[in-house]
Amino acid sequence: MKATLQVARDLRKLADSIEALAKEQQVDGAEVVTKNKKPSFKEVRGALAALSQSGKQKEVKELITGFGAKKLSDIPEDKYAEILEKAGEI
Repeated sequence: MKATLQVARDLRKLADSIEALAKEQQVDGAEVVTKNKKPSFKEVRGALAALSQSGKQKEVKELITGFGAKKLSDIPEDKYAEILEKAGEI
């Protein structure tokens, strides 16, 4: 039961991160993308861990290798938002 609750919390964090990245405002008919804080390594790791725990280990590995890395820590910080976005599509 604890593991299920942790997975649910991690998935909620992932969803929150993705929503924050996708948030846009309409100002006088013009779209303005809001600037959000960049996701941290810890946030990305948590999101990917939640996916792995829910049976998506293969997809997580493919996501990481898709960025030319063998492990998450090999991926540059400026790619973390993109990783979270793609993780949300899994």
